[in-house]
Amino acid sequence: MANPAIDYSKHDHIARITLPGVEWDNIINLRLAREVEDICRGISRDDAIYVVVISGAGDGTFRSASQEKTNLAAAVAAIDRPVIAVIDGEAVGEGLEIALSCDIRLASDRACFGLPQLASGEIPMSGGTQRLPRLIGKGKALELILTGETIDASNALQIGLVSKVVTPESLAGEVEALAQKVASQGPVSLRFIKEAVNKGMDLTLEQGLRLEADLYLLLHTTADRTEGIKAFLEKRSPEFKGE
Repeated sequence: MANPAIDYSKHDHIARITLPGVEWDNIINLRLAREVEDICRGISRDDAIYVVVISGAGDGTFRSASQEKTNLAAAVAAIDRPVIAVIDGEAVGEGLEIALSCDIRLASDRACFGLPQLASGEIPMSGGTQRLPRLIGKGKALELILTGETIDASNALQIGLVSKVVTPESLAGEVEALAQKVASQGPVSLRFIKEAVNKGMDLTLEQGLRLEADLYLLLHTTADRTEGIKAFLEKRSPEFKGE
């Protein structure tokens, strides 16, 4: 089998990563993992990128059957910009763990989700036991992991695993509208918000509020903050530069 290719592009402050679909199991090999990790590191160094969209090629599958330990979910989670996952097929096993490492998940009504590793005598190894409970709660996460059940998009929406479910035909438009809306905001503010929310999850409320206040004060030293105020007073759209 030929090595799959990753489709990566940047336009209008939006980076798009499309993971390849390889037959039915979308095998993620070590070369592919290293390539994705390099792309993710590059995004965090690229000031022209404000938001990231990650999807699967073909039928939108996020499934994987890696034979070697990869770190794709950690690489995606380390991106300091908002990351949107697009699921239009299966998000199963490590594929779901990659989707969990994103900040927002949009799905079509034909998508399905599961962590079936227990059936092979394994446990999720890329954050599934940690990110899933933080997203949908301990009880429901344990139910999904311990049963290995695959749920449909409607159930995923009901438990908060995804933010929105639309038809396959509408998915691309919904994703584009969301990405454009996020990308129109101040890039420094976007990074600070993600930092405050992610770090705050592991802090006490008092510590989290202190972090939020520190980032708020730091934001006031930026040119983007000045531009935002000026644009508001002049009743025009701001022209943020990430400075």
